[in-house]
Amino acid sequence: MPVLIKGIEPDSPAQRAGIRAGETLVSLNGHTIVDILDYRFYETDARLEVRLADTKGQTRTVLIKKSQYQPIGLEFETYLMDKQRSCRCKCVFCFIDQMPQGMRESLYFKDDDARLSFLFGNYITLTNLKEEDVERIINMKISPVNISVHTTNPALRVKMMGNRFAGKSLEILPRLARAGIHINCQLVLCPGINDGEELRRSLTDLGELIPALQSVAMVPVGVTKYRDGLFPLRPYTKEEAARTIDLIDDFGDRFLREYGSRIVYASDEFYLTAQRALPPPEFYEDFSQIESGVGAMACLKDEFLYALHTRLEDKGSIDIPKRHITLATGTAAYPFLNELLDEVRIKCHNLTCDVIPVINRFFGETITVAGLLTGTDILSQLKGKTLGEQLLLPEVLLRHNTNVLLDDVTLDDISRQLQIPVRTVSNDGRRLLDAVLGE
Repeated sequence: MPVLIKGIEPDSPAQRAGIRAGETLVSLNGHTIVDILDYRFYETDARLEVRLADTKGQTRTVLIKKSQYQPIGLEFETYLMDKQRSCRCKCVFCFIDQMPQGMRESLYFKDDDARLSFLFGNYITLTNLKEEDVERIINMKISPVNISVHTTNPALRVKMMGNRFAGKSLEILPRLARAGIHINCQLVLCPGINDGEELRRSLTDLGELIPALQSVAMVPVGVTKYRDGLFPLRPYTKEEAARTIDLIDDFGDRFLREYGSRIVYASDEFYLTAQRALPPPEFYEDFSQIESGVGAMACLKDEFLYALHTRLEDKGSIDIPKRHITLATGTAAYPFLNELLDEVRIKCHNLTCDVIPVINRFFGETITVAGLLTGTDILSQLKGKTLGEQLLLPEVLLRHNTNVLLDDVTLDDISRQLQIPVRTVSNDGRRLLDAVLGE
C-alpha cells in the first residue's frame, strides 16, 4: 500500500535525490512499503532504487547512494505510516475499563500493535496477528517481541482476555522461539485466577522457550474503584503476595542454575505488598524488565547511595545552604523513599526533606503507585501544608513529553495553587540526590 510523503528532511539523501513532499512512496529496491517496519528494514541498504508516484499516479524511480543504515530522510503523516492497531480483547483486569468517564480521549485507546512492541517495547497479546504478520516478524528477524501472556492455559486465557483467539494465539510463541526471535513476557496476576498452580503451569510452559525467552515479569492486578459491572477482582493480600514471590523465586533459582539467568521476576509492587525487603541490584541482572516495575526501586537505591557516597568522598557530611523541600509520592513507595532519604538527612544537617504519601482518591485507595497519582489528589492533600521552598514530584506521573498529569492538571497549575516551585525527578538515583540537594 503506497504511503504519502509529507516532508523531506533538509540535507538528507532524499532531498539530494530530488524526492518531493506530496509524492507517494511505493517501494524500496522492489519491496512494497506498507508501514514503518518495511521502511526501516529496507532503507538500510547503501544503494536504493526508490519507486515513487505522483498525485496523478505517474511513477518514477530515483537512485539513492548513501551510507549503510543512514536514514533516507522521508517524513510521513504518522510515525507508523499506518493506523495504530487497537486491542480486540476485553481483559477482565484491563485498567482502561476501570477509568472514570470524562478524561482525555487518548487515555481510553488500547493499543495492541506488534510494530510498537519492536519500536518502543509495548506489549502485545498476539490475538490480532495475521499469518503474514507472524511470517514478517520471523523473516525480518524483528526482535525482541514483548508479549502479554497472563497464562499459558488456553481456556483460561480465553476467559481472562475475553477473546476467542486468545488460546490459539499461544501457538505463535514456540514458532517465534524456534525462529530465534527473542521474547519478553508479562503476566498480570489476579488473585485466585492465574496465580498459584496456574502460575506454576505458565512458568513451566514458558521455560520451554528458553533460550529465546529472555525475561518474564509478574505484576499484580490494579483495582480501581470504578469496577461496577466488571468481573469481580480484588488486590493481593500481604500473605498472597508473599506466596507468589516464593513461587516465582523457586523458578528463578532453578533457571539460574540451569541457564545462568533468573529470567522470571516479581515486580516491586509484590514486594511492597508483602512488606518484604527488595532484593539487591545484582538479583535483577541487566534489569531487563525495569519498565514493568521489576527492580526499579533496587536500581534507584543503588544509584542514590553510590552518588551519595561519591559526594561524601571520606567527609563526614555534606555542606549546603539551609534547605527545606518536600517530596510527594504514592503510598506504596513512601516507606522506601522515606528510609532512603534518611541516608542523606543524616549526612546533611542543613537539609529538611519531608516525604508525603499521597492517597489516590481519584482511582481509589487500592491504587498505590506514584505513576497513577493525579493533580487533583496532590493539590487537595498538600494544600495548606508547610512544604518549604520546593516540591519534588515523580516524573512518571506526567504524560510523555508534557507537564500534564492524568487528570489534565499541569505542573504549572500545581505550582500556582500551592505557591511553590515544582520540580519533577526521574527514576534515577543520582538525579534524585541532585534534586534533594538543590543542584
